[in-house]
Amino acid sequence: MQTYSQQKLELANKIFVRRFKKVVLNHNSSSEILPSHYVATVVKSIEPLGFCMSAALIEACKHLSLSELTALKSMIFQCLAKEKGAHQTLTPMYPDFPKQVMEMSEAELYLNAMVHYFSAGKYMPAKTKKLFGFIPVPQRAPLVEAVGLQLLDLSTFDDFEVKFKQLLTANSSLSVVDQQDIADYIEFFDGAVEPFLPAQIVNRENKAFVLGQLLLRTESGAVDAFALARKYCDTSTDILRLAVALSAGDVSLAKPVKFKTLKRSVRKLLLGLLECQPNLIEDMLRWKNRWIRLGEKLHPGEFKNEFPQAWGAFDVLRNGLPSNTFNSRLEKALALSDVEAALALLKTRPGDFARRLDHMLRIAGSRQEDVAFDFGKVAGKVSTPVLLQLCHHFKNRAQRRPLRVFFPKAQLAKAQAIADCLPPIPPLVCELAAGLCRKALLERFAQLPPLGDCYLDLELKNYMVPFSQRSASKALRTTSRGSRMALPETNVLRFFAWWKNGRYRTDIDLSAAVFDESFAFIDALTYYNLKNFGGCHSGDIVDAPNGASEFIDISIDKVLKHHGRYVVMSLLSYTDQPFCDLPECFAGWMAREQPQSGEVFEPKTVQDKLDIACNTKVSIPAIFDLVERRVIWVDIALTRNPSWYNNVAGNLYGIQLSLRALVDLNKPTLYDLLLLHAEARGKIVEQPELASHQLIAADIAFDLTRIASEFMAN
Repeated sequence: MQTYSQQKLELANKIFVRRFKKVVLNHNSSSEILPSHYVATVVKSIEPLGFCMSAALIEACKHLSLSELTALKSMIFQCLAKEKGAHQTLTPMYPDFPKQVMEMSEAELYLNAMVHYFSAGKYMPAKTKKLFGFIPVPQRAPLVEAVGLQLLDLSTFDDFEVKFKQLLTANSSLSVVDQQDIADYIEFFDGAVEPFLPAQIVNRENKAFVLGQLLLRTESGAVDAFALARKYCDTSTDILRLAVALSAGDVSLAKPVKFKTLKRSVRKLLLGLLECQPNLIEDMLRWKNRWIRLGEKLHPGEFKNEFPQAWGAFDVLRNGLPSNTFNSRLEKALALSDVEAALALLKTRPGDFARRLDHMLRIAGSRQEDVAFDFGKVAGKVSTPVLLQLCHHFKNRAQRRPLRVFFPKAQLAKAQAIADCLPPIPPLVCELAAGLCRKALLERFAQLPPLGDCYLDLELKNYMVPFSQRSASKALRTTSRGSRMALPETNVLRFFAWWKNGRYRTDIDLSAAVFDESFAFIDALTYYNLKNFGGCHSGDIVDAPNGASEFIDISIDKVLKHHGRYVVMSLLSYTDQPFCDLPECFAGWMAREQPQSGEVFEPKTVQDKLDIACNTKVSIPAIFDLVERRVIWVDIALTRNPSWYNNVAGNLYGIQLSLRALVDLNKPTLYDLLLLHAEARGKIVEQPELASHQLIAADIAFDLTRIASEFMAN
């Protein structure tokens, strides 16, 4: 059985502890057993973070050497502490928060704030209860809440490899964290990852990233990355994405990239891949400007005798454009409502047909059913994510909603909401289109291994399908935007944020905006309004050379008594630095039944924590529905800031629109997806004890990689 060095073991566990709360260890055949108090020390060290160790992991730890156990303890604690935000010291402006703030008069709070501002953030009222006169910091009572501990379990290297394969086969775009994990996996296996690669990497963005990582390791000789690039790149856009990946750019192509200088061998590879592509000029025209910029690095004229087609395509892009392309013919046919001509074109490209189906049905007149059936003939060639979204779209097409919500393709998470003003399509036609999509999905899923008797947890209806995670933040638990997670039994929500100065003084403001059930604004807890109806803010800190933190307490009962329903948590960069320019910034929330007990920041009570690293100045991590007792996962940014102060008041319209958009979001759920699998591959049963496969929200809703690889395969 293969064993790994301590360095390799730490690399593997940094991935596994963070992603799956599991630990992998080298097999140890030694009969020597460590005294129990050594292992107990490890277990005790992670308890304040809200974790415990399984019996299997405890037993395995007993067979480690003392030095191995010490290294494991350090690694586990560091990983888990960072997951909860406990790797930094979070201290409020008022040490006896929230009581101290609630007992102070508005005048005292105002005077303290003014002295803090006029001292450029140096004065802190941390050791005074009043502006004048020293009063020692009061001792806080021990934490009284009984907090359930999360299990840290033992795993195997076989499972480690399975999770790697799931990442590689995920049929949704990867987040920055996922990409880093893939890079770490490749590092763990020293680049020799060909045995783990699937026959086809379905998601083209992921394909480009993986191939780019392997090409960057060509000197290691562990894998023939050139041969893999030739095997997997089957369109000119694949080749463009690969060049972008080699330049550390956005492989979604949503943002331009500054191409790096490429080695001669890589230039020849990319030109050689282009040489054998059909419809080369037409495909390259989709990204004309990107290709022209890339051509400046590829120097195709240097290889025009070896790759004449590629050289000719670049020459056409620079000097003359063909007018009779697929897209130009399609746009002309749609503009003229020439259904026959448009159908003839779209049937050759099923993916484009799927994306244009709604438009085609609107212009088809009496031929709507013919258009739908023509699409049905090629629906089997459309990707699973597109089919699933199309099925959901037509299933709900006839039901008007206040807003249509989009998440544009980019590495910056932003939502766009517009009024639902689509021209109507007869309900029977919508039902036919949805049925054809559903039929294609059932036929596809029926080819997968059978599931037998399946039990579907109704809680899955509260979680959205993860179609895209490219802009998802690194988080303690990650789910799809719009998913609605149950709040624990608690009466107080405590928000927290920590940040450190960037290139100059940085003021990050943590805020909570309260809205009623009609989305009307009621009030905000923020730096200019520290308390109201039982809630309070810990005080505005305007400088963080060594890090600073702010807190907000929300009393659920008191907000409800004042007719509030939704609480929007937000972070705003008052000093106008984008979050990505800060060394570190994170936020999250705790569940606290008795907020005056324990420390202000208690890691074991942290429910969610996410890193705020987006290229924007306003971030909305979550929305809290206090009536349904749900937290709606948001993780989006507002990209347009007001011309005046960057605070809640200045961004109220964007915050309010984001609230309406996410609360009213109508997207396919995990229940919709898994119901199709259960119908196609097994039989649905009503009782979990009767099922051979139990699809439970708690087990699957946060394992987005498994969902994207196992249940969204083409």
